[in-house]
Formats: sequence, structure tokens, C-alpha cells
Amino acid sequence: MHYPRVSLYALMLAAAGIPLYIHLPRFASVNLGIGLGTVGAVLLAIRLIDLVQDPLIGWAIDRWPQAQRGFALIAAFGLAVGFPMLFSLTAGPNTVAWLVATLVLLFSSYSLGMILMYARSTTLAATSMPRDMMTMAAFREGGMLTGVVIAAIAPAVFVAMGASGQGYPAFGVFLGALAVTCAAVSFPIWKRQPVVGKQITYSDLRHSGALRLLGLALFNSLPVAITSTLFLFFVEDRLQLPGKAGPLLIMFFLSAGLSLPIWTKLSQRRGPKQTLLLAMPLAILGFVGAAFLSTGDLVGFALICIASGAALGADMVILPTMFSVALNRAGLEPSFAFGIWSFAGKLGLALAAFMVLPLLEHHGFEPGTSNTASALGSLNISYAVIPCILKLAALGLVLTLPSEGSPT
Repeated sequence: MHYPRVSLYALMLAAAGIPLYIHLPRFASVNLGIGLGTVGAVLLAIRLIDLVQDPLIGWAIDRWPQAQRGFALIAAFGLAVGFPMLFSLTAGPNTVAWLVATLVLLFSSYSLGMILMYARSTTLAATSMPRDMMTMAAFREGGMLTGVVIAAIAPAVFVAMGASGQGYPAFGVFLGALAVTCAAVSFPIWKRQPVVGKQITYSDLRHSGALRLLGLALFNSLPVAITSTLFLFFVEDRLQLPGKAGPLLIMFFLSAGLSLPIWTKLSQRRGPKQTLLLAMPLAILGFVGAAFLSTGDLVGFALICIASGAALGADMVILPTMFSVALNRAGLEPSFAFGIWSFAGKLGLALAAFMVLPLLEHHGFEPGTSNTASALGSLNISYAVIPCILKLAALGLVLTLPSEGSPT
């Protein structure tokens, strides 16, 4: 039952991450009446907090390894409190301040849980061998993708059941209850003796190869961050497919989940670098295809979701495992490093929001209304063209990685 419990804790975190990455921009603009430029600025400001906070969280996990059970429960408690608060907000004079305060709580709790789970990869795996690390990662990412599917479909289910506010208030309560349940059932995984290493330095990161992987993780996160931020806008405003965002999200993440065993086996046989070089062109083809879709092209976008979802599965399982293996081989304590890793991923989200949301607002794009051709054209460029260019650059960075044999 150990690995399924790892999956369950990952499910909780992923179900929490989807609202923060995908639902938040639309909820804030439509339900709270906050401009897209302001939403982008808020997300960037919270990332500045993470710049200090995430490495400190990693340092604390390193400093008190026996407290991992307490850290796991604190993360779950913050999510259980924060989501009902977030989705019960209403438009008013102090809405932005309350939004910032709630998001700080949620992102801090989310960071603590994610850094703990990824930093303790060696603790949670059967052994520290790369093959066992990859197997554990497949269970972890499978749980995360299950959580993503649940979070993607839940608001639509609540609306169908008659919930108000586009289902968001009920969604918040549901996420809070999910956090409590998952934390309780998965609690035994944190009773394992933590595997610790020596304190990490910049020189250690560089010589272990982990620093190069951190740079790749940041650059590779930008295309996904942009498309995650704009997904609902692209489906409902650019493609004019109201009510289809939920099923398309589920299709996207199911494709990612079903691809995990394939990428895991392929990585074990051919090595992680060669596997990434096979997977990343799928994402690039998806971006190119999205740029040329016609209004109402549900089938075309569904195929793109399948291809790009499969590509995401490779990113999710391979890159964090490569990072863990690099740290483990060097005998380094992973938590501080994964604090930086976590910040790199969320910095990508903030940069994406800060780049594209003000751009859309400048061109007159308004969600849920009739937009001009210029506004929809800027949405098309932001969702498809810019991520394509960034993914090509990330592919170039993968080419610079040293080649390895299969991680056996």
C-alpha cells in the first residue's frame, strides 16, 4: 500500500494546483471583476515571495528531517483552509487584498507539500537505485494526474448539480475536504526514516549537473505555464466551445497519465535524454496545430490535447527524476535544491501570466464577451506561437545535456 499512498498525497497536491494554475485567472476576472493585468501583477508579486520562501522551506525540511510528518500535515491544513476561503470571495473594495492574502496561504501550503514530496523521493522509493526512483515517480505522477482530472471536472459537476457562482464556492469546499481525507489516508508514508545527505552548495549543484537541469526546468515550464493560464480563454473565447473546457482538460491529462508507463519504460531502456528528445516534438506539433485551428474545431483541438498531454507526461516523470538522481549520486541533501526547483516552476507560471495577460488586456481581450479579431489574434499568438518558440529553445537545451545509458 506504500506507493498508492504516495499517489494519494500527490493527488491532493495536483487537485490543489489546477485551480491555482488554470481556474484562478478566469475566476478572478469573471467572478471578482479583477482586470487581467492586475491578476498578472498579483501572481508575479506572489512569485517574489516564493523567491525567498521556497528555498527556506527546503532548508527547513533539510534542517529538521524527522519533522516530515508535521510538514505534511501543515501543508494539507493550509490547503483545507485556503480553498474554501478563495472561492468564497466576492467582488468588493478589498477583494484584491483578500485575494493576495488567500493566495499567499495557498501557494505556501502547496509549496511545502510539493517540495516535501519531491525532495523525499529517495525516502519514498523502495531503494535509491534510479530504476526504483523512476517507478516511484510513475506512481507519484499518476496520482498527480488523477488529481488534475478530478479538479478539472469538479466545477462542471457542481454546476450540473445546481451550484451557484459557476460552481466555484462548492469547488472550494470540496478541495478542502479532499485535502483532509488524502492527508489522513496517506499519513503512513511519512513515518519512513528520511534519507538525508550533506548540505548543498552552488558548487555542488554545478558539479552534479543539477544546476543545468534547474535551468532546463525553468525554460521548459514556460510553454506549459502559458497554455495553462490561457487554456479556458482559448477554448471558450478563441475556439468558441462553451462547456467543452472540462472534457478537453480531462482528455489532456488522461493522455498524460496513460503515457506515463510508456515514458518510464522507454527512459529505463534508452535513457532520459533520448526519451525527452522523442517527447518534446509532440508538444511542438501541438502548438503549431493549435495556431491554425478554426472556430468550433472540437475534433482538431481534442487531437492536439491528446498529443500535447502525452508530451507533458514525459516532462512530469523524467525531469524531476533526473534531478533527484543527480543529487543522490552526489550524496546531496535534496530539500533545499527542490525548494529552488519548486520556485523555478512557479516562476515560469508568474512570468507567463505577467507576459501574456497584460498583452491580452492591451489588445482589448475580455473573457466571456464578444472580442475583436485583433484581440482574438493576440490570444492565438499568446497561446500557440509563443509557447512553440519557447519549447523549441527548451529542446535545444536538452540537446546540450550529457548522454547517459539507461538508468538501471
